[in-house]
Amino acid sequence: MLATTAALSSAAPVVAAEETSQQSVGPQEKLAVAVLGIHGQGTVHCDSFVNNPHTEIRYIVDPDQQLGLAQVAAVGERQGRQPEFVTDMRRAFDDPALDIVSIATPNHWHALAGIWAMQAGKDVYVEKPCSHHPREGRSLVAAARKYGRICQHGTQGRTHTGIRQAIDYLHSGQLGEVKLARGLCYDRRDSVGPAGNHQVPSHIDYSLWCGPAPQRAVTRRQFHYDWHWQWDYGNGNLGNQGIHQMDIARWGLGVDRISQGVIGYGGRWGYSDCGQTPNTIVVVHDYGSKTLVFEVRGLQTNSYRRAGVGVIFEASDGYLVNTSATQATAFDRDGQVIKRFGGGDRGHQLHFDNFVDAVLSRRMGDLHAEIAEGHASSALCHLGNISYRLGDLVSTAEALERLDSVSGSEEVRMTFDRTRKHLEANQVNLAKTQMRMGTWLKFDPDREIFIDNPEAETFLARSDRQGFVVPAPDQV
Repeated sequence: MLATTAALSSAAPVVAAEETSQQSVGPQEKLAVAVLGIHGQGTVHCDSFVNNPHTEIRYIVDPDQQLGLAQVAAVGERQGRQPEFVTDMRRAFDDPALDIVSIATPNHWHALAGIWAMQAGKDVYVEKPCSHHPREGRSLVAAARKYGRICQHGTQGRTHTGIRQAIDYLHSGQLGEVKLARGLCYDRRDSVGPAGNHQVPSHIDYSLWCGPAPQRAVTRRQFHYDWHWQWDYGNGNLGNQGIHQMDIARWGLGVDRISQGVIGYGGRWGYSDCGQTPNTIVVVHDYGSKTLVFEVRGLQTNSYRRAGVGVIFEASDGYLVNTSATQATAFDRDGQVIKRFGGGDRGHQLHFDNFVDAVLSRRMGDLHAEIAEGHASSALCHLGNISYRLGDLVSTAEALERLDSVSGSEEVRMTFDRTRKHLEANQVNLAKTQMRMGTWLKFDPDREIFIDNPEAETFLARSDRQGFVVPAPDQV
């Protein structure tokens, strides 16, 4: 568990093994679950396991005692038996009767919690993104393979009936060849307040909350959730909401690995606050004959081709627009509707049920979002952020010149122009406020390393805090 991070010598594309280690639960027993992290998404995890007839929540785990005890009472009332509350997840992992660990912690804990759980013989459901740095995701995949565990990623779009039907339609070739996917995360986010020096609430074990991350002074006024916009813990909205659309975009393109090149540009505009991640970022991924473009907009904006948070696939004989978590529509080249996809799915519940079914069957292939898929899509978000962070402030003209030097695509140029107009509509004067233009990064998707860029390589992992070190893929 305390291994230092090392470079990965080789990494296979997304392939799920068919069978895993046997679970000890009998046919009449319920699978025992520990839910990690209760604020926000953790309550969805609790609801989903309470609603599944094959599971019972035995542990609530959170460094926030106040949140944890409140959830213990709520779960106990619903399932007729109160789970145990612990602040340190390792106490729950030590229980040989525990079958499942469900992770809804902040991003910086996702990989280590999952690895520890699988090392302890538990199956894992881990929220998106599955990692905080790219190599952590590969370590999760390595742990699932080494210990024969079932590991589901929290990208539930892969379970929604309408989205599955739409992707099947794309892959059938009925719209022709798909060469471009455009992911959209048009999700307005207001200022999170100025940087300050805020006291950690007394009911939170801050060392446990930080885990692998540096234990620094708290600069955000809202302790929970706003960590998303600080690099030590979160990955911005690209890794928060955008991971869902990034995953669907990669899935629809039919590519099973990380891209061979990436560039990202943008900034944090419209306000000055303690947030560090960009509220506006465009990422371009190179897949050779295919391109994935992703746009995050945190300022006021209109939808694009009927989509705000969704994905647009451009094909030779038409296009397909994913407009919500459950719906998509195929159009011909003239914009006439060909087919609509959608359904009254039960949201997250189906995705958790799919996970539980796979735990019972012991077949990784039954999972809709096996961890190797989650790793590849999460890494695409991380690589975009890495390019952005390695960039520098440039004028609009220079930014466009740099883009043209790495991609002659008209779509890439049009995206830049639309982004510029969007910023102007929000009173962002690029003549006075420069844009951060990222570095074009070449990537080796087989070895999962940057090519000829030692500085970028340092962003693949970090030096974790003693006692909370995420092991390298070959050391799990």
